[in-house]
Amino acid sequence: MADSGYVYDLLRKLGFSEFAARTGELLLVRPLRIVLIVIVAALVARVGARAARRAVVSFRTRAPVSVSGGGAPSVRAEQRAATLGDVVSGVVRTVVWSIALLVVLDELGINLAPLIAGAGIAGLAFGFGAQSLVKDVISGLFMLLEDQYGVGDVVTLGEATGTVEDVTLRMTRLRGADGTVWFVPNGEIRRVGNSSMEWSRALIDVIVARDADLDAVRLAVLDEAHAFAATPEGSATVLEPPEVWGVQAYEDKGVRVRLLVKTAPRQQYLVARELRVRLMARLAAEGLGGPADAVLVTAGALDQGSPPPPPPAR
Repeated sequence: MADSGYVYDLLRKLGFSEFAARTGELLLVRPLRIVLIVIVAALVARVGARAARRAVVSFRTRAPVSVSGGGAPSVRAEQRAATLGDVVSGVVRTVVWSIALLVVLDELGINLAPLIAGAGIAGLAFGFGAQSLVKDVISGLFMLLEDQYGVGDVVTLGEATGTVEDVTLRMTRLRGADGTVWFVPNGEIRRVGNSSMEWSRALIDVIVARDADLDAVRLAVLDEAHAFAATPEGSATVLEPPEVWGVQAYEDKGVRVRLLVKTAPRQQYLVARELRVRLMARLAAEGLGGPADAVLVTAGALDQGSPPPPPPAR
């Protein structure tokens, strides 16, 4: 017989029948081979998964560093590396165990040709039926790899704007300022606006009367902004000295003067609200009233409210 091994030949020489020798080889050799295959697959899967996770973690240096400027990787970089590491290690385990399963089936004498052909047809049908799912997963993988946004960021994804609460390979969950939860498939995201990556900016417009002393307005606004930046609350959130860009526009209701303050991530809305109150009181006290003797202080961009603090790193 062409299909014979050492144990089969040994049993035949010892006087066993062909059936007994073949049965002995089946009961003694094949189980040992299957056990060896499982042990090797477990070792390769563990080592490969660890190696893949370490390789992904090494990409943390490409992520934005912390605002403090210490050079340490940011929390989002660690979250991104952990997520990608889990995904890649899972893929490695799946590939290794799939190959091990095929080898075990071959050891059991099962013809793999029909099985592989059927799996190929099933995979092709699944691929056609799950194009959107595959698209979402691939887009999510690249989104995580490029670090476009992370949990806790305030982003705009198409028509949805809010704070990122969860990011998976398939979809992103946002919570709007009014509490609405948006589930956005990653494959449907064409443009991402992130207003809290590395640093943010509070944009405040002060509207005063057309006949107001614009130099006095500019000095008062700048002085009040610097005074806020010197407070304990301001020093913890304001990153650079505030800037007054001057007259932004002439309108029917008055003259628009713009103030910009660079802040820590996700702190622009809190800083803008505090400065609005301070500027209204300061300009009113100095007699620099706006239209109809009222000082109007608005936001230069849509205020999304105070986003909730980001969840702890997982």
